[in-house]
Amino acid sequence: MEWIQMTDADQVDKIKASSGYSLIFKHSTRCSVSMMARKRFELEWDAIPAETPLYFLDLISHRAISAQIAEDFQVHHESPQILLIKDGECVLDASHSDISAEEVAEVIQK
Repeated sequence: MEWIQMTDADQVDKIKASSGYSLIFKHSTRCSVSMMARKRFELEWDAIPAETPLYFLDLISHRAISAQIAEDFQVHHESPQILLIKDGECVLDASHSDISAEEVAEVIQK
């Protein structure tokens, strides 16, 4: 699997308008906890269906996109944080040590 880098606010609109599942991983490049969560997630991500787009946001470089995500999906901003989006709605929001690719896969397979 590969990350789709989020660098443009239009990508948030695309995720909101798409059908099916998409995942957003919000990452702080300055935070060791965020780095550990990312590494752990990447070790498990093969559990997630391959057709699921995995978006990666460097929130230090793209703070405005991070704020838009929080507003559009009505979630409290945290870092690190994953949001699982289905048909434009956030169906799973997890942060820090609660980030789990296995949990994402379970939600998708329900």
